This record gives sequence, structure tokens and C-alpha cells, in this order.
Amino acid sequence: MSVPAYTLAELVAQFGGEVRGDALTAVSQVASLAHATQHQLAFLANLKYRDQLASSQAGALIVGEDMAEASAKPRIVTKNPYTYFAKVSTLFNPPIRGEAGVHPSAVIHPEAVIGEGAEIAANAVVERGAVIGSRSVIGAGSVIGAETIIGCDALIYANVTVYHRCVIGDRVILHSGCVIGADGFGLAPDAGRWLKIPQIGRVVIGDDVEIGANTTVDRGALDDTIIHDGVKLDNQIQVAHNVHIGEHTAIAACTGIAGSAHIGAHCTIGGAAMIFGHIEITDRVNISTNTLITKSLPKPGTYTSALPFSEHSEWLKNAVQMRHLDSMAKRLRAMEKQLEALEKKTNE
Repeated sequence: MSVPAYTLAELVAQFGGEVRGDALTAVSQVASLAHATQHQLAFLANLKYRDQLASSQAGALIVGEDMAEASAKPRIVTKNPYTYFAKVSTLFNPPIRGEAGVHPSAVIHPEAVIGEGAEIAANAVVERGAVIGSRSVIGAGSVIGAETIIGCDALIYANVTVYHRCVIGDRVILHSGCVIGADGFGLAPDAGRWLKIPQIGRVVIGDDVEIGANTTVDRGALDDTIIHDGVKLDNQIQVAHNVHIGEHTAIAACTGIAGSAHIGAHCTIGGAAMIFGHIEITDRVNISTNTLITKSLPKPGTYTSALPFSEHSEWLKNAVQMRHLDSMAKRLRAMEKQLEALEKKTNE
């Protein structure tokens, strides 16, 4: 698929910014400083790559205001070059879509509703009462459960499973292997065995959400699991039943979120973080990678619990000390009491 060329003037008219140099310079793709060619647009958002400017073959640049004169190449000057690059890259690289219509090998229930311009690829299954919005794509081998509703312009890649009665908003992207609406881990002890609790809630996903490959979002036990507008979930994340994730929160890979945790809007959660169940995390919280959150976070800010790595011999020594922290704390409290008593006696 050929990509049309745009002049810097046309890009600025669409995305803002200021052109310095030849505004009629045309580019047809984005690339890194190190590998860009004369028909490509590169960006500089980090000062540590400034030395690459001199040798870069890029036809034009996106630079920040603090580096507006760092190169004589035609350039777009903007407050946030990385965000600007993302917008231009999206323009040059739209999602690859096939032809609208239903593939002969797809299985569509007679009571399903397929919107105008939708694409149902090979071996996909759309069950009874499901609704697929206009121009949405259901990839090869994907399964859309009974009475599930998918909005317009959604992109469901190959081998995605969406269970029954889920609700998926407009422009949602679900990557291969993700599972939406499986049963939550609801069990009750019964005379030495586990009794399964039916999970009768749904998964409700808002507009402009993207969910990565092999991520799982469980349906609610009674109420719904809710992923609000603009949320971005990386690969291999577990979202348990009744979790709520607020608008425009981004969560990195391998994070686990236990049941009924509520995460606010505009939060960021680093990879492999673990979130306990039944806790509340307020808006604009940043959680570092590998951090364990065991209680509610009512105050915005950055939270970190992971220890920095060290050489194994040093780690062993520190681990021994950590084992004795409780006894050391008790001894310290005892010493403080003795010191207080001694000071009191001296002042008498």
C-alpha cells in the first residue's frame, strides 16, 4: 500500500507547530535519526541523541523548541516532538484493513447484526444476537459471543475471544489472543472443596481503548468489569472481575489486578506491578514497575516498592539484614525507652 507524501506545510496545517526552512519539503514516512532517508521525517525528543543530527540523512525533522536551531535541515518546531511524531506516524501508517463483507468460511448466526462496511474475516464466529458496528473488523478465527455489542470502527485482530453479553465501544483495538469476558475467579469453600460462583456480570469497554495480545479481562461476578474511555492495556495483563479502570490510564505488560480494585483516571502502572483487590487508587497515580500495592492510594503521586538490583553476594547480605528488621525495630524501641528514662532521671 503506497503512502502519500505530505509537505511540512501540510503537516503543520493539520497538526500545528512551526516550519523552519523549506515548507514545501515533502516526506512520505517517519524513521529514526540513524536510519531515515531523504524522503522520511525523523524526530529528536531526547538530548542524548543530538549527536546523530549531523550524520542523519533525514529529509526533515521534528524538534522541540529548545533545539529549534540545532540543525539547518527543514524542520517542524513543536512543544512536544514525541507526541507530534506519534500523530504524523498515525497519518502515514493507518491500520491495515481488508475488504468489507463476510468471508465465506465465517459463521454468522441469523440473529446477529452486521453493520454497514464491516469486515468478518475467515473462520470468524459471530453468535446469536451479537451486534457488529459499522466499519468494524473481526479478524480471522475470532469469536464474538451471544448478545455482545461491538461499536463502530473497532479493530478485532485474529484469534480474539469476546464472551457473551460484553459491550465494546467505538474505535476499540483488541490484539490477538486477548480474552474479554471469561469467568472471574469466584469460588466459595464448601466442606473441603471449592464451589464455583456463577459470574453474571459483563465486561464493558469504552471508546478508544486498546488491549494488548494475550491480555485477559474477566467479567464481573454480579456487577460489571468496566474499562473506561481511552484506556491502554499492554500485553499479558490480568484484569480480574469487577475491576474498574478510569479514563486514559495506561498499564504496562504482565501487571496483575485483583478483583474489585478501582483504578482512577490518568494513572500509569509499570510492568509486572501487582494490585491487591478491593482497594481504591485515585486519579493521576504513577506506580513503578514491579511495585506491590497492598492498600488504597487516596493521594496522587508516584509509588515505588521494588528494590534496585545488586550483585548476588551483596543481595544475600541485604536479605539477611531484612530478615532481622522486625527484631531490630523492637530493640530500637526498647533502647529509645531506656534513653527517655535516662534523660528524665538526669533532668530530675
